[in-house]
Amino acid sequence: MASICFYFQLHQPCRLRRYSVFDTGTDYFDTPRNAEICRRVASRCYLPANKLILGLIRRWEGRFRVAYSVTGVLLDQLQQHAPQVIDSLQEINSTGCVEFLAETYYHSLCFLYSRPEFREQVRLHQERIHKLFGQKPTIFRNTELIYNNDLAQFVAGMGFRGILAEGADQVLHQRSPAFVYRPPNVPELAVLLRNYNLSDDIAFRFANREWAEYPLTAEKFARWVNQVNGHGHTVNLFIDYETMGEHQWADSGIFDFLEQLPGEVLKHRDNDFKTPVEVISAYETHDEYDVPHMISWADTERDLSAWLGNAMQSNALHELYRLENAVRACGDSQMLDDWRRLQTSDHFYYMCTKHLADGAVHNYFNPYDSPYDSYINFMNVLDSLRRRASARAHRKHPLGARV
Repeated sequence: MASICFYFQLHQPCRLRRYSVFDTGTDYFDTPRNAEICRRVASRCYLPANKLILGLIRRWEGRFRVAYSVTGVLLDQLQQHAPQVIDSLQEINSTGCVEFLAETYYHSLCFLYSRPEFREQVRLHQERIHKLFGQKPTIFRNTELIYNNDLAQFVAGMGFRGILAEGADQVLHQRSPAFVYRPPNVPELAVLLRNYNLSDDIAFRFANREWAEYPLTAEKFARWVNQVNGHGHTVNLFIDYETMGEHQWADSGIFDFLEQLPGEVLKHRDNDFKTPVEVISAYETHDEYDVPHMISWADTERDLSAWLGNAMQSNALHELYRLENAVRACGDSQMLDDWRRLQTSDHFYYMCTKHLADGAVHNYFNPYDSPYDSYINFMNVLDSLRRRASARAHRKHPLGARV
C-alpha cells in the first residue's frame, strides 16, 4: 500500500518598513505592503486552493485528506486583511478530513536560541489552532523543517506523537523516505520524512519547460507514486501552499493537476490518502533516523546556511535573542510582540548571500535590494527596540537599570 500524505505550509511574514537610524517611531512593520501581499496571495492561492480542496474532499467522500500548518503571524494577518480565508479553512475543517499541525507561532528559529521561548511559541500556536479549528495538534513541524535528534527529544517531552523532517540523503544513506522512522532513544515519537524529489516536482519543477519530465500530468505523477507499492508505506508530499497559484501560476495548470490527482492515485486499489497522524497510526516505525546535526528543507544543502550562512545573519540573530530577558522584564505586551515578530525566519532569509540555482526562492516578495540592505534595516529596528527596552527599564528601576 502507498499512502499519500499531503501537508501544506501557509506562511507570510510581517515585513519591516524602511527604518533609518534617524527614525524614532515604534511602528516597525510595513502594514500597507503586508496587507497588499496578504490579499494578493489570498486571491491567487488560498481561496481558490481551499475551494478546490473542499471540492475534492466532497467528491471523493472523504478519501482525499490533507494536513495544514498555518503560522500564527499569517493567521494574525488573515484575520485583519482576509478573514474569508479563515472561514474557508474552517469549512474544510468541518469535513473531518483535515489535520492541523503545530509549529512555532512566529515561524521562528527560537529552538536554536531559547528553549523557553520555543516552548511558549508552540503553546501559543496550539491554543490558536484549538480556538479557530477545535483541534489540539499532536504532530509538530518546526520552522522550515529544521530538525535534529535534540529537537525530537524535546518535542517528545512536550507530548507530541510525531514530527516532520526532511528526507535528507546524507542521513538516509540509500534508505527510502517512504517509511515511518523514529529518533534514537525516543521510541515514542514517529518521524515522517519529506519525499523531496516528488514534492519538488510539484513545488519547483512543475512549470519548468526545460525539465525532462515536463509537462507533469496527474497520470504520470500517480505512476511515480505507485512505484512505492511494495517498497514503502507513505509518500510524504510536503510543500508550500503558495505553490498553488502564486509560485506556480494558475495558467501553468497547477490547479488542474491537483484536481485530477486524487482520481489517478486512487485508480490503484492499494493507494489512499492519509493525514500525518493517520500515517503514524497505520504504520510501525521502520528504522532510526539519526540526525546529530541540524538539517532543514531549504536549498540543495538541506542545512541552516539559508539563515546562518554569513556573519550578518549570525550577528542579527545573536543580538535579537540577547534582548529576550530585557524585553520580558519590561512587561510590555506590544514590545514582546514586536520582538517576537522580528524572530520570523524570513528576516534572516533576506540577508542570505548565497547565489545558487534556487536563489529565486530567497527573492520571493523580498522587499530589499540586497542582503546588506536587509541587514542594515533590521539592525536599525533592533536598535530602536533595544532603546525602548532600556528606557522602560530605567523608568521601572531608575537607579541601576541595565540592558
